[in-house]
Amino acid sequence: MESIEAHVEHLLGQRVVDVDGRHVGRLEEMLAEIVDGETVVTEFHIGSAALVERIASFLVQLPFFRRIPLTRHGYRVGWQQFDLSNSRVLRVNVRRDQLSPIELGGSSAKR
Repeated sequence: MESIEAHVEHLLGQRVVDVDGRHVGRLEEMLAEIVDGETVVTEFHIGSAALVERIASFLVQLPFFRRIPLTRHGYRVGWQQFDLSNSRVLRVNVRRDQLSPIELGGSSAKR
């Protein structure tokens, strides 16, 4: 497996496009695990739902906040589907409609 090192602070907030060049959303969050002593990103979260998830994940658990209409479009992208070979143009290597949606209010990540 080829490894790519990237500075997270340079990637967060960048636009992400799909394999067809269509806008998917902005990279808002990354989930990482320690594998053999190395920190490895296992999942990327893209879109406004990912931003809500990152900033206010505890609020959407409360019944009152679930009723507030928020834009909840976002995708969970496994590391295998994410192309980091060009840090200036972030790309997923599948079509947008093949990505897993983020579900707010529940657990959207494998923990």
